[in-house]
Amino acid sequence: MSWKRIKLLIWKEFTQLKRDKSMLPILFIMPVIQLILFGYVVGSDVRNLRMAVLDQDGTAVSRRIADAFSGSGYFKIVDRPTSEAELKDDIDGGKVVVAVVIPRGTGNSVKGKRASQVQIIVDGSDSRASQVASSYSQGVISNLSNELYPSAIMKRGSPAGVDARVRVLYNPTMRAVNTMVPALLAFILMMSVQNTMSQAIVKERERGTLEQIFVTPISRGEYLLGKLLPYAAVAVIQVIVTFIVGTLWFRVPFRGSVVVLGFGLMLFMFSALGLGMIISLTSTTRQQAQQMAMFLQLPTMMLSGFMFPIEAFPRWLYALTYAIPLRYALVIVRSNFLKGSTISTLWMQFMAMAVFSVLLFLFGLTRFRKRLAD
Repeated sequence: MSWKRIKLLIWKEFTQLKRDKSMLPILFIMPVIQLILFGYVVGSDVRNLRMAVLDQDGTAVSRRIADAFSGSGYFKIVDRPTSEAELKDDIDGGKVVVAVVIPRGTGNSVKGKRASQVQIIVDGSDSRASQVASSYSQGVISNLSNELYPSAIMKRGSPAGVDARVRVLYNPTMRAVNTMVPALLAFILMMSVQNTMSQAIVKERERGTLEQIFVTPISRGEYLLGKLLPYAAVAVIQVIVTFIVGTLWFRVPFRGSVVVLGFGLMLFMFSALGLGMIISLTSTTRQQAQQMAMFLQLPTMMLSGFMFPIEAFPRWLYALTYAIPLRYALVIVRSNFLKGSTISTLWMQFMAMAVFSVLLFLFGLTRFRKRLAD
């Protein structure tokens, strides 16, 4: 064994790494971004849970109940519906994750020191957020009850106070698998399409087969369709298999429409294809493409709500989630899967997905054609 030769090989590898300008930022910036994301996402408490308040009482006591939730720091009142139908639309559309229903007569019950009830409705399509929302809601009501009823006044053998009746919709048992399987439909689709498409052109450039293909009668349009369609077909098969296994093996209930679910995933697939083409065009080797795909997938996985509730993020990080297509795809698949939500209910998410799909896919397509023409 010659250390001299080993040193020369080490020097050669570092020289090649130094010349690869696109790999250096990925190697040194990725650990910093990972540290920041994990530090803020994992170590933060869930706050600013989106809440709707249906005040059927309209008294000072009911307003105090609403203020107790908003002042706790754990909830953010984003809507005040006037009917149960509007409240249901807020929950089905993913606008809120928890709702408070204050029934008529609550103020009179508190003034008369009689027991009163407040209904807490929790969206169970995201088991982690629903568990936190349920726990926080009960804590807020318990503290409020101690304020409104300073002393324990017994009425018919039961202490008077405000009782929080929690109702979990769409996933009463709060099974984590019921929310994870629908999310995996979108996540597996993204991983499959983006990874394979990101290396499609780089692989042929490395092998030198791209130039050989262009000396044949195949046009660039035919080549492009021949590249895209197989990956799209494989992704569709993977989604179908995941759907079947999730509903039959894990017994996840499907209450939605296959058409709505398929349309949402198709829009998301176009955005993944476009991003994969962009990665392929900006990479010169398969290793670069793989590293860049991982560089983008980790923040996407963490900031989309796939692993952690986005309500736990600080404000600047929460604002960043609006630029991640997977966030909207997860709302679509979870809401349609467990709630049976329609396109009319999820029109905001579908609109955002359509914008991302058109922009990313067309940008990747135009750059793809330009690269092939060079």
